Amino acid sequence: MSPINRTGMLDSMSRYKIYIEGYAWSVSEKYILACDSMTLLVKPHYYDFFLRNLQPVEHYWPIREDQKCKSIKFAVDWGNNHKQKAQEIGKAASNFIQEKVKMDDVYDYMFHLLNEYAKLLKFKAMVPEGAVEICSEIMACMANGLEKKFMVESMVKGPSITSPCTMPPPYEPKVLGAFYRRKVNAIRRVENWENTYWDSFNKQ
Repeated sequence: MSPINRTGMLDSMSRYKIYIEGYAWSVSEKYILACDSMTLLVKPHYYDFFLRNLQPVEHYWPIREDQKCKSIKFAVDWGNNHKQKAQEIGKAASNFIQEKVKMDDVYDYMFHLLNEYAKLLKFKAMVPEGAVEICSEIMACMANGLEKKFMVESMVKGPSITSPCTMPPPYEPKVLGAFYRRKVNAIRRVENWENTYWDSFNKQ
């Protein structure tokens, strides 16, 4: 959890977190979004299963890929001048991860997915000789605060008894189109703010 000062506002050192992917998918994205800080998300090339459902300026701040430093500078200045809104963006992302990406649902999906794949195996899976079982409770005991809370919540207490997950029906084209346009328009709006910001410096 990001520290809160006496005014109830996120401390300036933890108000922002930057997510920039490497050469492949990264596991850290959901953890950064869950930290209450406004996430500065550099335009991604790899999409996690939940990322497409997030909206710019609602769940994160979009950062240009080709002008990262200038874009981050503007995002920080904007956030420092709109501290309440920056905090709301960070909190919205944190709420989304905690409410929409619950570990029970993720493990349920993984359990059924692996079981369906197991039916295709041509060999019998065996526990390697000398393997040592480590209980999840031992790992959680060493953690503290929010980290421990998430680790305890993520413990697998038993296999799911429900049938394999089913895909929801596809979006109606109009609904999907409206959602996509809303995202594109939000990014363009931020880019226009950024252009105006830097133009003002050039005129000085």
